[in-house]
Amino acid sequence: MAKTTSAADLRQMSREALNEKVVELKKELFNLRFQHATGQLESHGRLREVRKDIARIYTVLQERNLGIVDDPDQAVAAGAAEKDEKADA
Repeated sequence: MAKTTSAADLRQMSREALNEKVVELKKELFNLRFQHATGQLESHGRLREVRKDIARIYTVLQERNLGIVDDPDQAVAAGAAEKDEKADA
């Protein structure tokens, strides 16, 4: 069983990695809901964990969109642009 990921760990991930993780968690959530509906689900707490993980990822993405937290993808791109400018000079 996968453990929950902290928001600090998620903030270090790239936007693409976060999007992939959301897709993976949504698939897991679908399977857990299906198991719950058919009475095969053994761990009901996992449903809650997966929903909270998805919400946590969406929160980190929204923080980046609003500029509350620095986007590591933009920091890398800005660093590469500065490096290119220094090389041209």
